[in-house]
Amino acid sequence: MDLSSIIGPEGVIAGLKTATKKQALQELAARAAEITGVHERTIFDILLERERLGTTGVGQGIAIPHGKLAEIDRLFGLFARLDQPIDFESIDEQPVDLIFLLLAPRAPVPITSRPWPRSRACCATATPAKNCATATRSKRSTRCSPNPASRTQLKTPRVPPHPTLSSQEERARHRALKGH
Repeated sequence: MDLSSIIGPEGVIAGLKTATKKQALQELAARAAEITGVHERTIFDILLERERLGTTGVGQGIAIPHGKLAEIDRLFGLFARLDQPIDFESIDEQPVDLIFLLLAPRAPVPITSRPWPRSRACCATATPAKNCATATRSKRSTRCSPNPASRTQLKTPRVPPHPTLSSQEERARHRALKGH
């Protein structure tokens, strides 16, 4: 699946004129309704519900409002460049002028329709991510260390000692808590 199967030419809006976050979501919901055939109010309500959980303004002038709908069977996207930046309550408190709206089906997307690979692999080593013990996180990406020697083992949190147990009892308790 490529990007053009998610966003068609009708899903690109250049110079969207809005003054508020709510107005931008209404305009995008209206355009998404035309594309998906789902009622505009249903889309708008899903987007507002998601915004109540926390802002989808990810910073640097970008917002990614999204939601899941039972009425659709594939991913849909819209991209809008705003005429003027608006306050979107972004995490970096900067105004937003680029919005990427993503609508997904409530049911899981079939594996053949996914735009990403099924198994998550280390980007540099093509090793499954479950074998890559360290994934370094930046604000924008998660990537595995390219050098296997630089990987560290994930450590089990330290179990504090019990105040009344002997050291042998304490080791047995620790093994039991770790699942050994």
